[in-house]
Amino acid sequence: MTYVLWAAEAQIDATRYQTFTMDQENERGTIGQALRPFAVFVLIVTVVLQASRMGLVAWQYERVEAVGGLGYLLIQGLRFDFVALGMVLLIPVILAPLAFALRSTYRLGERVLATVLALQAALFLTLELATPSFLEEYDTRPNYLFVEYLKYPEEVLSTLWGAYPLQLILMCAAAPLTVWVSRKAILRGGGLAGPLPPIKAALLSLLLAITCFVCARSTMEHRPVNPSTVCYSSDAMVNSLPLNSLYSSGYAIYEMGRNEQAGNLVYGDMPLDEILEIVRADSGIPLAAFDHPTIPTLHHQRSRETRARPLNFVIILEESLGVEFVGAMGGLPLTPNMDGLLAQGLSFDRLYATGTRSVRGIEAVVAGYYPTPARSVVKLPRSQRNFFTLASLLGNEGYATSFIYGGESHFDNMGRFFTGNGFKTVIDHSDYEDPLYEGSWGVSDQDLFRRAHKEFELMGDRPFFSLVFSSSNHSPWEFPTEGFELHEEPVATRNNAVKYADHALGEFFALARASSYWENTVFLIVADHNSRVHGPALVPVEHFHVPGVFLGATIAPGRIETIASQVDLLPTALSLMGLDSDHPALGRDLTNPAVRALPGRAMLQYHQTNLFLEDDHAVILRAGLPAAHFRWVGGALVPAETLPELERRAIAHSLWPQLAYRKGTYRLP
Repeated sequence: MTYVLWAAEAQIDATRYQTFTMDQENERGTIGQALRPFAVFVLIVTVVLQASRMGLVAWQYERVEAVGGLGYLLIQGLRFDFVALGMVLLIPVILAPLAFALRSTYRLGERVLATVLALQAALFLTLELATPSFLEEYDTRPNYLFVEYLKYPEEVLSTLWGAYPLQLILMCAAAPLTVWVSRKAILRGGGLAGPLPPIKAALLSLLLAITCFVCARSTMEHRPVNPSTVCYSSDAMVNSLPLNSLYSSGYAIYEMGRNEQAGNLVYGDMPLDEILEIVRADSGIPLAAFDHPTIPTLHHQRSRETRARPLNFVIILEESLGVEFVGAMGGLPLTPNMDGLLAQGLSFDRLYATGTRSVRGIEAVVAGYYPTPARSVVKLPRSQRNFFTLASLLGNEGYATSFIYGGESHFDNMGRFFTGNGFKTVIDHSDYEDPLYEGSWGVSDQDLFRRAHKEFELMGDRPFFSLVFSSSNHSPWEFPTEGFELHEEPVATRNNAVKYADHALGEFFALARASSYWENTVFLIVADHNSRVHGPALVPVEHFHVPGVFLGATIAPGRIETIASQVDLLPTALSLMGLDSDHPALGRDLTNPAVRALPGRAMLQYHQTNLFLEDDHAVILRAGLPAAHFRWVGGALVPAETLPELERRAIAHSLWPQLAYRKGTYRLP
């Protein structure tokens, strides 16, 4: 009897447990219920951003129509909306599913998530509402200026109230209303029926985090997308429309935090008047030429060549070509074509790069800008528009201006910098059909030069300026092997890449000499920097030594033996072209014998160390340390006596570009 009673009780307990377990399972939430808040949020934000973008396009339709690409603009706009969504959702998608897995927190987690998402939706909308007035004032979406002005809320609010009272009222009303409406929409539908099973919650968190990462990166290429990715036109304002204002202002914060963190790094202190006195005098420009009230270095440069019409100008920027690879300059026998070109043109015996990165070479050669401890102005936010370059100067003179590259122009922000500062045409990897060869860095140098030659032939009688940037001489050194003899085995070495780049260069000049533009063009071949700058010295000066030569039908062969800097190439080019001009660049016109007779000088930036070289004297500047003085003897820096006047000049040359950048005075009127 006892056994029967025990069995009956056990059966009852088992039935109760099974019923309890089934009830508990019925109370579990589902993946669909957990995803619903995110889906509603994405829908709300996408509609808001696309509606805002289409409103801006309608407002600025004449400018959009002038450059074309409306479909591209809207598609890329949706892409960048998902980039921004991927960024803002990354933390919520990691934390929320974990909260959903606990019976004690899943309801609270729903409410907190809804509030966070509603606040983010309001932020998206508020910035879009702020965009029209900012665009009207600055001709772009919110950028670093928008972020900087947030430090002055009283001034900003008073300005907005005076100029845009209705817009300010709308923003103040729309923000809380958006939070309320969005939160109600996100919570509508009943939410989770119960906590998520832990395994499902963990998997959901992982999958959503991966999705957000993929959206935020938005590409399988080497680098994630950035604003330069959508610089598809010569109108910088139109190029900003595919972005959304949360992304553009957030990217500005990123740029200011990361790219300008060295901007406050200075090597000394000096009054502005003294700085200007030194850098103006050092340029060899008559002091009377500086007479602009707000652009301290703006001056008139008179060409030393008389031309019936100013010549075209082509810069061929050779990737990573130090003198140790150039046979005619004592290097390896890798450059027979470059060796011949050096003998045929006006070449430099002691030309020094300003830095160790391509963007540093670009700012020196294209803008004549001195190096700083901050990142190159190609990447800094305040120089993305209205910053002086040869393209902005020559564009004003009626030249067609172009940047021709075999890789991705958004690398190192080149596309955005160029389109914002005078380059009307940008040709990059996506513009080549059926290239001869494609590697990790884009099409081959032969493809690059053939496209450049084709573009120049199409110019006819119109004057043109072009920056042609090679890339085959870059690791992992991928290039076609036909048509020239390798220097060594295996194939993928730097020496072989240099030899291939020289082969492609020779092919281009064979085409150019037989072309319609040869007689009317000045060419400059120069390296952006050396291949690998290293060594035990504070600054390995020998690895900054690069080849450079001007040549063309009208350029007489010759050699410039004095020390020269990449910043001297711009004014020298303008003189060789026969173009009188007004510009703020302080490099030296080395066609002038009087200027060439001055002590040669160069400025080298090596990480956060600056070296000022004058003849065989060198001053090294480091933050927080006294200036160090050396002699450059036999390829080595030897400690030397202190020269106070040289130290003053070194400090002035390091301070001036930083001040010009901050004050926005390196520009045309």
